Amino acid sequence: MNEQGMLVVVSGFSGAGKGTLMKELLNRYENYALSISATTRTPRQGEVDGKEYFFVTDRYFKDMIEHNALIEYAQYVSHFYGTPKEYVLNQMKKGKDVILEIEIQGALKVKERFPEAILVFVMPPSAEELKRRLVGRGTESMEVINARLQRAAEEADGMEAYDYILINDKIDTCVEQMHRMIQVQHNRASNNMAFLSQIREELKNI
Repeated sequence: MNEQGMLVVVSGFSGAGKGTLMKELLNRYENYALSISATTRTPRQGEVDGKEYFFVTDRYFKDMIEHNALIEYAQYVSHFYGTPKEYVLNQMKKGKDVILEIEIQGALKVKERFPEAILVFVMPPSAEELKRRLVGRGTESMEVINARLQRAAEEADGMEAYDYILINDKIDTCVEQMHRMIQVQHNRASNNMAFLSQIREELKNI
């Protein structure tokens, strides 16, 4: 029916498990493509340029903005993050559902430019669990962790703008819930207008 891929924007509190969710979704299903964001922050241990992120300088990031090479960009805890445009549009043309894992600022900008995009907000079952996960990563100081918790409190005010809320308690359940959400969107009439027009014409000519 609908050969064009869909744009799925996934946001959530830092520590909610968005990255784990995305990796598992791509492992289980072949129809998804994960967009790689550009960022000015330094890589964490084990992260590879071009895999988790494109790690770029502030100057290079500003050049991307000036040349309209980003779908969206936003600043988060003193660093910039943005979504390169070319990769996303090419994957959608191939019929892939493209997942954008971005912060709430960028998500709302994407929704303005692509009203048909699906917005999904991922969160842990409780605030205490969120703090436990952040501390458990062992990659950041308590000062940075507290900044992330403060940012989460601010982001909570924008959750109503999302189409779906996912509680990431058990990863297997969360992955299947997200997959079903996206597939339901594919079957909406508004996403299949070309197919509906074709059927109308065929019926008239029978």
